[in-house]
Amino acid sequence: MRLVATSLAATAILLGACGGTAAAPSPSPTVAPTATPTPAPTPQLKYTFNADLKSTNEVPIIGNAEASCSGKGVFTLDTTKDATGKITAATAGFNLTVTGCPAGTNLTLFHIHQAAAGVNGGVKVTGKGDAANPIALATGATTAPIVVSNVTVDPTLANDIVTGPAGFYFNVHSTVNGGGVIRGQLVPAS
Repeated sequence: MRLVATSLAATAILLGACGGTAAAPSPSPTVAPTATPTPAPTPQLKYTFNADLKSTNEVPIIGNAEASCSGKGVFTLDTTKDATGKITAATAGFNLTVTGCPAGTNLTLFHIHQAAAGVNGGVKVTGKGDAANPIALATGATTAPIVVSNVTVDPTLANDIVTGPAGFYFNVHSTVNGGGVIRGQLVPAS
């Protein structure tokens, strides 16, 4: 009996030395949920602008037989941007349809000019620049859209067009109206 009592006393001393009680199970660590990162938005790289081309938009307004001409111009910019979103390179495309002109009208040039409506401005991007080789409109209209692509555009100019398209216009020139026969301000396509 004495042996049991001594044994119990030794166990009590040992437990006291180790903290007095049997070790409690430690709690499981709590893992905080990991937030799903929101992906960065894909930057816009292609910009499309429309232009309602009319002879009444020309400065001065066309007063001869080609005053009946009208058309639609679509101007696109394909851009490359750096990590900050700054345009670092750009190419342009033109898509032109013309209707209502007198049969035999010859289109010589078309460009993007920089100026507000009602004001003439300088050429900034050329779609067709070879006036010596006109496009003849045998019936007074294009039979298919006139398309020009991959025209290199200065990145700063591309940014100016993207941020202020109303300050630029699509202008089409003819043999009879060398200063322009139909024009329209650029409007972002919706």
